[in-house]
Amino acid sequence: MSANPVAFKPLTYVYQPAPTPARATLLLLHGTGGDERDLLPLAARFGPGLNVLSVRGNVQEGGMPRFFRRLGMGVFDEPDVVFRTHELADFLAKVAAKEGFDPAQLIAVGYSNGANIAASLLMLYPGLLAGAVLWRPMQPLVQEVPAFTTPRPVPVFFAPGSQDPTVRPAATDAFATLLAEGGYQLTRRDMPAGHNLVQADLDGAVAWLAANFPAA
Repeated sequence: MSANPVAFKPLTYVYQPAPTPARATLLLLHGTGGDERDLLPLAARFGPGLNVLSVRGNVQEGGMPRFFRRLGMGVFDEPDVVFRTHELADFLAKVAAKEGFDPAQLIAVGYSNGANIAASLLMLYPGLLAGAVLWRPMQPLVQEVPAFTTPRPVPVFFAPGSQDPTVRPAATDAFATLLAEGGYQLTRRDMPAGHNLVQADLDGAVAWLAANFPAA
């Protein structure tokens, strides 16, 4: 599944190689209104043995960067979701060659809109990511849900907020089930919070990464 690469635009990014050659690379994906520097302060908590690639979304909403368009709160422009997912996958292959990291060892860390574009990669490019942290995720494709099965073991840290007003609990449950049925190894942690991140989100993700990627 692919889109016309001629229409793809490069994404603005920051790349920080690990102090010593690293196998895995954290892919940081910000929420609405963030940018490529938004999640960088959190990256160090995951340990020094990781490369860091932080990306800015190409879509603007009222001057706020996003990874894809939406039609309203919690209503996504799904054709744009698909296009932007292809654009991101194309970018990741090119930046891996440019910066010299292994594209098969990408671990996405996404918050809100960033979690949703990471989830779209899981659905449209199963097996591309080695793992994913999804903070406050929503299912990005619901009108036409692609059939997907991951070809390799891919752990996913799935962290909705139990008091998040932006997503229905039933929709969260359905999305978690969909990912698990697609073969993803889901670790679900429902945080006692709204849509905002809390310290437990970071602590849980750090512990999850240490358990699932000990070499990192």
